[in-house]
Amino acid sequence: MADILPFRALRYDLAKVKAGEVMTQPYDKITPAMQDQYYAASPYNLVRIILGKPQSNDNGIENVYTRAAACLRQWQAEGVLKRDAEPSLYVYAQRFRVPGDPSGAEIERRGFIALGRVEDYDRKVVYRHEQTLSKPKADRLNLLQTTQAHCEQIFMLYSDPADEIAKLLKQGTTPNIELRDEYGVLHQLWKVSDPATVAAAKAKMADKKLIIADGHHRYETALNYRNQMRQQMDGKGDAEAPYERVVITFVNMDAPGLVILPTHRVVFGLENFSILDMVAEMRDYFEVEDVGPVSDVAAAVERLREAGKDGTALLAVTAHSAFLLRARKDVQPAKLKDLSPAQRGLDVVQLHKLVLEETLGMSEEDIRAQKYLKYIRDAAEAVEEVKQGAAQVTFLMNPVRIEQMRDIAFAGEVMPQKSTDFYPKMLSGLTIYSVETAAQGKAGAR
Repeated sequence: MADILPFRALRYDLAKVKAGEVMTQPYDKITPAMQDQYYAASPYNLVRIILGKPQSNDNGIENVYTRAAACLRQWQAEGVLKRDAEPSLYVYAQRFRVPGDPSGAEIERRGFIALGRVEDYDRKVVYRHEQTLSKPKADRLNLLQTTQAHCEQIFMLYSDPADEIAKLLKQGTTPNIELRDEYGVLHQLWKVSDPATVAAAKAKMADKKLIIADGHHRYETALNYRNQMRQQMDGKGDAEAPYERVVITFVNMDAPGLVILPTHRVVFGLENFSILDMVAEMRDYFEVEDVGPVSDVAAAVERLREAGKDGTALLAVTAHSAFLLRARKDVQPAKLKDLSPAQRGLDVVQLHKLVLEETLGMSEEDIRAQKYLKYIRDAAEAVEEVKQGAAQVTFLMNPVRIEQMRDIAFAGEVMPQKSTDFYPKMLSGLTIYSVETAAQGKAGAR
């Protein structure tokens, strides 16, 4: 099933650069302000490769993608990026505090980085749980075609109730890389090169099915790239060619430390929006309780969490009051009748189908295009949008449970976009998989 391989990663030489000055959050989490900060931090910061700045004279020859490839070549020539001497797996641990957790307890999420075979979904080895959009995939494909390198890991989940693989790879030595990022998350990396240990981990992964947690667009980009490379070989691709692989962080979904945060929905710009009409129509599907203005966001989130223990619960926050919505158990909405029980049980599906579409009149295309909608992770920030008059209503949500995501994925179904927000994100720049360099090495070994 899951076919993994060790690899000789390109890694920053920490004798020449500081890890905290060159590694970044994933490309799709980098705001313009963060991009500026990364640019200023170091001339070798990975942002120049994964999310370079456009220039006014960009064209088909000189652009963000060609500059990214030039940086990758130059940094290798200067020895800033060096390829490890032996094929390895890379144990990756993250220690962090969960945003909004009043206990402030620090927890750990542990996984390992390896190459994984790029599999079509119909082979039922790799499963997705979210929809993707064409524009981000086109951008990532342009970058991959030009650099011929995977600079960011895809975050994959597997099931291992006894946590055998993590125990096998557990390292007690000083990490090869250790840094704390801008969110206070401690990242540690250990290189594991012992052939017997690597072989044992590979064997234990062989029967695993995988779920993409983060990186759907990048995974489908890797699929598209692989298919293009196969076509260049007249459809007779080499199953062991470097383009058949992508760099992945594998995390055990049964182990502690796996955290999913909610992503709240903020609605703006609707014509003829009426709070009274909205509340009246929502009563067709929900028990609606007016809970008054939100003065304490943490308390509101806690109240929502408690309500969610007994089924779907949402909190609609307007400028003057908030309304706790609980799904009515005596109603079977026609809008949901064609969905599976697992889909109907998702808060995010009920919000999208019964509130955003049915009640507020948004189309599926409106939602995909974020025409009247934006997504905000921080509850206080989402509520503030309404208080400041920048939004008409904010819907606070409880997070999707890992069991729900697993069942949806293995059923071959997908959730609406922005349904899950795994925290923290995988740091970019820990390991780079150069398809070009691996191909040269493979050719040289013949």
